[in-house]
Amino acid sequence: MEPVDLDRGTFAALAALIYERAGIVLRPGKESLVTGRLGKRLTALGLTGWQAYLDHLAGPAGEDELVVLLDAISTNVTSFFREPDHFTHFRAQVATDAAQGRMRYWCAAASTGEEPYSMAMVTADAAPQADWRILATDISTRVLDQAQRGSYGEQAASGVPADLRARWMARRGDLWQVDARLRERVSYARLNLAHPPFPMQGPFDAVFVRNVMIYFDNPVRQRLLNEVVRLLRPGGLLYVGHTESLAGLDLPLRPVAPAVYRKP
Repeated sequence: MEPVDLDRGTFAALAALIYERAGIVLRPGKESLVTGRLGKRLTALGLTGWQAYLDHLAGPAGEDELVVLLDAISTNVTSFFREPDHFTHFRAQVATDAAQGRMRYWCAAASTGEEPYSMAMVTADAAPQADWRILATDISTRVLDQAQRGSYGEQAASGVPADLRARWMARRGDLWQVDARLRERVSYARLNLAHPPFPMQGPFDAVFVRNVMIYFDNPVRQRLLNEVVRLLRPGGLLYVGHTESLAGLDLPLRPVAPAVYRKP
């Protein structure tokens, strides 16, 4: 039996819960998105109403169900070498960082892994002898599981420049597998960006927080980026999405390239 339509009041309650727990803003008009992504979940739980689902979230299994809810609501659009000028800039940064021998980078919204593996390919090429590691985080356990496998279809792998794909990926049947030498340098962990402080100690030489802040309002962005600044070393870089702006935020960062900022 299909769940009943999501009424305005129940949508507002769900949206408030999602904002409180993940900082994701769901404005009125997104009812069909929620219904489409969560309707099957209600069926799987044997629930026929959205209020019953809210009651389930408030019950003993609520914390586990919240993980499933946020997995379903999270939008995970990504690709290898997305916004490629950032990776050109990052390559130059890696070459500079290589002089210090030890480099640590953080991909804050890793999704299914294309972005951190793009960072890894660039780093391995630009600093082959260095001690480098990448931390990759996301709120969705579903996409993190996929990212850890490091296997991608032809369409996804086509976004990798041919020379890098030849060096760092291998065909396995219908899939392309990221080289184990890269996968062992990338650590994946679940992290809710809306609720700092974060458990990492840092400092990081560069942090990618790209194309995730569009789902947050300014108070959540401010909290998140305050924590990023804390974790960046002096001189470290922040990369944000080209459609994202730091306007209205109070941060000790200076722009050095489009959507790239340096901590003094």
